[in-house]
Amino acid sequence: MRRTLSSLLLLLGFGPFAVAADPKPGVGPAYEEEIFGTAPEFKDPKYPNKILRPESKVTAYTLINKSGAKVKILTLGGTVAEVIVPDSSGKFGDVVLGFDKLEGYLGDTNPFFGCITGRVANRIGNGTFKLDGKEFTVPVNNGKHSLHGGDFGFNRAIWRGEANVGPQGPFVKLSYTSKDGEQGYPGQLDCTVTYTWTNANELIIGYSATTSKTTVVNITNHSYFNLGGHASGTILDHTLQLTADKYTPGDEGLLPTGKIEPVKGTPYDFTKPMTIGSRIKEIKADPVGYDLNFVHGDKRLAKPQLVATVTEPKSGRKLEVLTTEPGVQLYTGNFLDGKAKGKGGAVYGQYNAFCLETQFFPDSPNKPTFPSITLKPGDEYIQTTIYHFGVVDKK
Repeated sequence: MRRTLSSLLLLLGFGPFAVAADPKPGVGPAYEEEIFGTAPEFKDPKYPNKILRPESKVTAYTLINKSGAKVKILTLGGTVAEVIVPDSSGKFGDVVLGFDKLEGYLGDTNPFFGCITGRVANRIGNGTFKLDGKEFTVPVNNGKHSLHGGDFGFNRAIWRGEANVGPQGPFVKLSYTSKDGEQGYPGQLDCTVTYTWTNANELIIGYSATTSKTTVVNITNHSYFNLGGHASGTILDHTLQLTADKYTPGDEGLLPTGKIEPVKGTPYDFTKPMTIGSRIKEIKADPVGYDLNFVHGDKRLAKPQLVATVTEPKSGRKLEVLTTEPGVQLYTGNFLDGKAKGKGGAVYGQYNAFCLETQFFPDSPNKPTFPSITLKPGDEYIQTTIYHFGVVDKK
């Protein structure tokens, strides 16, 4: 009854509201729900008379665990807008980049902060691929390539949200139906992404999708992390360890060449803990920085396994990434240029965040040597990624 009444109050404009197992205000497990703003209609950049998204309300769901640690999720793009967790002294801080208001997420200077990317995350070379002998064309929006689903990727969609408190903690289940032919992709794709926030400060992201026609699917989350706090500057002093002993080299447009090579003897070797900045200047790229896929398998796993560990020296915070996916994209905010004015007026410059995007390999539809991302009718796309926030053990 409480939830029904709260939902009614929200619709009448009296939000936010909370549903909690613990009656103390602001302490979970609980969730809060409020209207974050209104997104205007989104028109196809190439066909202005075609409306891809009608004007829509955007809801923010804040998931709160028993310690008071919080995660905020927006229905616009399924965006992770806040992750507020303690440091080694118990002080809480927000460790993801983002904006205070909806307008920031709608603007052209938003570099995919915190969103769900798809149908196909990362790049599709020259915006084309073949399935069953037929060629498909998708929008080119990154040089000569298609990036993160095209002009109207999952980051621009308004997802349907439903929150509750379950055995693992508060969660929000987001749903979106990508129509047959949307952005050139075949088949109607019915997607769900569930964010669960546990008492152990684990953000569990469960993805699932089914299709009406043979298609390609590779979905991930594009959160930008800075364990010192979203406005604390460089992440080059963060220490990173990856389980991956191979990577997929890319060309000048960051498209994989199709080769899979060992990391040993390269600046991409993080099999032992290294600071992110220790060898970054050895990378031949413009701009200089990490932006490539690391390989720790050749297929999806049945259960998530640890693929990355990151620690920050001043705060003592630690992030562990576990996933079922065979690849993870490390990106070090190379293209951040200060134009995206963030939360609290923060200026986000180059190397002010890192991303660890769990995925299948970029441009897989065009690379026969890469694991397939083809999804057929009757099959289900299922993957799980866990971002576990903690602190470094004191010795």
